[in-house]
Amino acid sequence: MKPGDWCAFPERGTVCRIVDIQTLWEEAVCRVWLPDRDIVMRVPAARLRPIHEAKIASSDQLAYVAAATRIGEALAQDVLLAPVVSSVIPLPHQIRALARAMAGDRVRYLLADEVGLGKTIEAGLIMRELKLRGLVQRTLVIAPKGLVRQWVAEMRTHFGEEFRLVIPGELGFPRDDSPDDNIWRRNAQVVCPMDAVKPLSSRRGWSKERLDAYNRQRFEDLIAAGWDLVIVDEAHRLGGGTEQVARYKLGRALAEAAPYLLLLSATPHQGKSDHFRRLMSLLDPDAFPDEESISRERVRPYVIRTEKRRAVDLDGKPLFQPRRTELAPVAWQAHHRAQQALYEAVTEYVREGYNQAMREKRRHIGFLMILMQRLVASSTRAVRATLERRLEVLGTPEEPLPLFPELGEEDWAELDGEEQVETLMRTRALARKNERAEVRRLLELARRCEAQGPDAKAEALLEWIYRLQAEEGDPDLKVLVFTEFVATQDMLCEFLEARGFRAARLNGSMSMEERMLAQQAFAKDARILVSTDAGGEGLNLQFCHVVINYDIPWNPMRLEQRIGRVDRIGQTRPVRAINLVLEDSVEHRVLEVLEEKLAVIFAELGIDKAGDVLDSAQAERMFDELYVEAILHPDEVDARVEALAEDVREQARRMQEQLALLGVDDHLDPHEARRLRAHPLPHWVERMTVSYLRAHGGAAERRNGAWNLTWPDGTQQCRVVFTNQEAQQDPTCHHLTLEDSRVRALMEHVPMFAPGQPIPVVALPGLATDITGFWSLWRITLAAADWRRARFMPLFLSDNGQVFAPTARYIWEELVLRRPAILRHMDPETSRRAFAHARRLAEQEGRAIYEDLLAAHRQRLERERARKRHMLAVQRRLAERIGLSQVRRHRLEQLEQERQRFEEEMKRRAHILPEITPLLMLRVEGTP
Repeated sequence: MKPGDWCAFPERGTVCRIVDIQTLWEEAVCRVWLPDRDIVMRVPAARLRPIHEAKIASSDQLAYVAAATRIGEALAQDVLLAPVVSSVIPLPHQIRALARAMAGDRVRYLLADEVGLGKTIEAGLIMRELKLRGLVQRTLVIAPKGLVRQWVAEMRTHFGEEFRLVIPGELGFPRDDSPDDNIWRRNAQVVCPMDAVKPLSSRRGWSKERLDAYNRQRFEDLIAAGWDLVIVDEAHRLGGGTEQVARYKLGRALAEAAPYLLLLSATPHQGKSDHFRRLMSLLDPDAFPDEESISRERVRPYVIRTEKRRAVDLDGKPLFQPRRTELAPVAWQAHHRAQQALYEAVTEYVREGYNQAMREKRRHIGFLMILMQRLVASSTRAVRATLERRLEVLGTPEEPLPLFPELGEEDWAELDGEEQVETLMRTRALARKNERAEVRRLLELARRCEAQGPDAKAEALLEWIYRLQAEEGDPDLKVLVFTEFVATQDMLCEFLEARGFRAARLNGSMSMEERMLAQQAFAKDARILVSTDAGGEGLNLQFCHVVINYDIPWNPMRLEQRIGRVDRIGQTRPVRAINLVLEDSVEHRVLEVLEEKLAVIFAELGIDKAGDVLDSAQAERMFDELYVEAILHPDEVDARVEALAEDVREQARRMQEQLALLGVDDHLDPHEARRLRAHPLPHWVERMTVSYLRAHGGAAERRNGAWNLTWPDGTQQCRVVFTNQEAQQDPTCHHLTLEDSRVRALMEHVPMFAPGQPIPVVALPGLATDITGFWSLWRITLAAADWRRARFMPLFLSDNGQVFAPTARYIWEELVLRRPAILRHMDPETSRRAFAHARRLAEQEGRAIYEDLLAAHRQRLERERARKRHMLAVQRRLAERIGLSQVRRHRLEQLEQERQRFEEEMKRRAHILPEITPLLMLRVEGTP
């Protein structure tokens, strides 16, 4: 043996090449290169063997290499793995979103699909794809508080991914100074609320030490936890501004904390260019250094967006069913006079209390008055229960009660009605003059009203259920009823069950298990599901198509979210939504005019609903103000509605112009989604794993529809399946995919075929007897400083000297599908000559593949160069405006140094190393 020779390394079952040999005290030690691991190690010469004594290839070894390289080629050609192995069946627009996200080197995108198109599913698919490719292990999801449980549920249901829900305020965060005590590091996949982790610069009553501890445990520890992928839902809230500096700091830190970033928002452009520019800069600060950089051409590569009207199902049909919404006024009957009197008395109490609160600048009292109006419009029981609690608070000394929390508009908007009640009832709320007597009077009226019988709306609800059963021709019709308040929910369940309806209930206080049981009950025997807004979060109820909104939230976005529980992807029937409202009430007077005005505007602009152009917090403020003005000035309702409608019209126009920046993809191909579901990749993984184990001293036995595997080191895995269909049929089985580190290593560390290694002579079933010649498989690689790409090339040289590309690929496929028969092995010298000839041919045939890889690398560098040059040009223009010449000169010198460093880096990254590696070589001689 001498340097440069190829040798067999029996202990590792591979080949190696001798780099040099040193002899010391009569012991020869070789430094050898192992190509399958690309490492150099020292080995006693006695442990090496001549190359012709390399392990004789078995049929299983051939199948293993063929399958592993077939998988590698699929990955190199950007075949998508997640749709193949996930239980979710992606729709065409979701497949396109995944393909676009994975097409670039930087997976940092804004997912901006319109509401209801499944951005959560798209983010989950991208996460699974990155995990399957071995690029992601640790994932953080940041979402508004109301959506965090939905994220946990959807990741588990659709992708089998377990996420830990971390709510810092609930955990209390015990911590010492040990890095191991960082709770974020202890969990690989975490969901947490956005505002629970944003940094605080100050808080009333807190010392600097307490503030620092808070930020360290919630913000700094989170950022330092080593995430691979960060997903932010409702990401437009990170755009920043004078009122949301903390959220922007959070966004900027998250953007720097992980290489992969997904921002999700249906309304990313809030009508402010600076806000949108800041959001886009989280994805790439170099590309968006100033507002002038916000153009369609620059934004488009970072945005993935689909409009609902373009979305189609797997058959190419429109994705969403038509929707019919009806405003259903409920008339006061003679026996409801007490309830009508209660409504009017509470409205007067609200009017006086709100005016006084505004004069005295007591915001929380104003919030309470607004809430009282919504409670009395909901049910007698709801307002009675809250009046009782208010009376109790008014009789409590001030000091034991906490201060009203410092909630911003968005914080308050995220609370549902029940949460707002709880917040206000637990806080210090000073009484107005004579308020105790007033509350006592209202409470007595509410109790008398409740004792007289059901509310007018409860009776109307019953009538509507019977009417809908008749109209739909379904006596077992499922109906989803929404209310804002738990007290109203309790009343409705008692009312319906007393009349023979089995009713399930959902609210925000229920655990995940209780929520699941309630949904299962509704899916089976319960005909009615009564849910609060918080209870409805994350519901997917496509088997129901009727929603009755028992009370109407003032924010139309909440109404849209309710209807969206049934108006979802997968709904097969037209959706009906009935909005109950008390006749001649404030709500009725506003809605009667408002719905007509907004319908005209939306039809004119081609918009489905307010949610397409308004953010929830923005809508909360606008519509709260409208209803309050209607209470304070009932004679001016029409004028107030007209003004708001014009405001919405202007915002919608502006939003549409700004959304044009995002662009849309017109073509959605349903065939691609169906093709991916039938992709053979799981079968290739199965063939690769089973063949490897059988060829390398392990074992694979199929029993009762699953595999029992024994790895060469003795590790056993029982009840293993490789396809998603098998995993769904038997949940007790272990679903093995490329995400498993052992399986992935089989694909990544395919052994090299060395010159002089004996070439097996094989016969393949189904191959024509006149097809004889040499078949070989090569890996062509382009390696740069920060980029490595490989492609695989099969080659068939027939005995008549012709090269047949289709035959080469066919043989490759056959080796994966069928067990070849090994007839014999060629002698070392013949094998060496055949290999040398094949090598020359491979270099010739592989040049085109290498040129493609080289062109892709150069295009990538050019994109980065253009982005950086743009950023430097912007910064140079800003520097040239600096008034002080010394400062200006210093800044320009800094920018020039930065430019030179970047150009040097580009030169370094432009240096490439081509490589061609033989992986398999056979002689094919007809059929057995």
